Amino acid sequence: MAALTAPRIVSSRRDYDDSFTLSRFLETGGFSALKKALGMFPEEVAAEVDAASLLGRGGAGFPAGRKWSMLRKSPLSYLVVNGDESEPATFKDHYLVEREPHQLVEGVIIAAYALQVSQVFIFLRGEFALGLERVQQAVNDAYAQGALGQRIFGHDFSLDIVVHCGAGAYICGEETALIEALEGKRGFPRIKPPFFPAVTGLYGEPTVVNNVETMSNLPWIVLNGGAAFAALGEGRSTGTRLFALAGRVNNPGVFEIEMVKNTFRDLIFDPALGGGIPGAKALKAIIPGGVSAPWFGPELLDTPLGQDEVGALGSMLGSGSVVVLDEDSCVVRAVWRITKFFSRESCGQCTPCREGSGWIERVMYRLEHGGGRLEDIDLLLDLCDNIAPGISWPPQQTTICVLGPSIPSSVVSAIKMFREEFVTHVVNGGCPHD
Repeated sequence: MAALTAPRIVSSRRDYDDSFTLSRFLETGGFSALKKALGMFPEEVAAEVDAASLLGRGGAGFPAGRKWSMLRKSPLSYLVVNGDESEPATFKDHYLVEREPHQLVEGVIIAAYALQVSQVFIFLRGEFALGLERVQQAVNDAYAQGALGQRIFGHDFSLDIVVHCGAGAYICGEETALIEALEGKRGFPRIKPPFFPAVTGLYGEPTVVNNVETMSNLPWIVLNGGAAFAALGEGRSTGTRLFALAGRVNNPGVFEIEMVKNTFRDLIFDPALGGGIPGAKALKAIIPGGVSAPWFGPELLDTPLGQDEVGALGSMLGSGSVVVLDEDSCVVRAVWRITKFFSRESCGQCTPCREGSGWIERVMYRLEHGGGRLEDIDLLLDLCDNIAPGISWPPQQTTICVLGPSIPSSVVSAIKMFREEFVTHVVNGGCPHD
């Protein structure tokens, strides 16, 4: 199977208990990619990333090379690394900051060199206490090794990195809200246009915002070449990707597998990966790309794990989170918990998101707790249609960021696939699974 034959690109040290230490990093080729990059022109490094066709691993899937090319020329510019991984059941960046912090820092320095920026901010979710400690230690180690600071490894390139602890807001995963938080303001997304970060970003200067996993791919790409990375996967979905597998599986965790060459069935049922469903129970549904994504049924198990392949079926790979629901899972309860999360995490800036999320959560609450009415089912669909008209995917944009229009995904998926469960909750006066 491809999952077992493809190289580990961002998790190559996962078999070492001390993968997070400087000594293990150096023993396994640490900083060799950076030294090679510093011997190249910055444009050559950027060209290798472009040749790799590396899609951003933060959720939107925008090509990293293209994003870099959009950076407005300016005497002052910034690189910001997005480590505010807040999507429920998503924990692949969490894995990287705890287990591979030096690799992340090396990738960040390589990106900064290619972009010719002299200041980087690594923005990490505040709850990642151990990850924050280890990334900060990796930054300190890089300074001590001469990989950061003035004239890195004797080359005419200098760089400083600041590790910034976020306050735990889901909305700060959106790049402009993250920039607002870095500037010391509330994490409110900015209107785009005109505030595309590559033009007007941090402190009003051109800024590139890239995800933790995106940065972690760069050392391998520099050492092996963009073409070698692009040879893995298929179509636009090149290379490998970390998938955070959660829910009703025997072996939940983070797995690095080759894109497109593997399917949801491989990820969930292969003994070396998810290992199947406990008790050999039947698969009920898959949430394929974080809880913002529309759900898949068992008939789509053989869908390749690729950006376009999943998108063509009306969902997304998103944050790299795959959640498995089995035959005993209550979809009403799952949707209530998801909408409760979104209602609490809405920044409140836009009316459809601020008000609509709360209305949906209250209706879901009464359905789950015995106060539901049959008309509530269609009321939910009507509310979803008001938040994102047409309740299609990709959703219609009615708010500044995509949080609001993503809220209907789980509600609409569950009602379309399991309407009878909603009816049962009304008729039984509560959840039949209790």
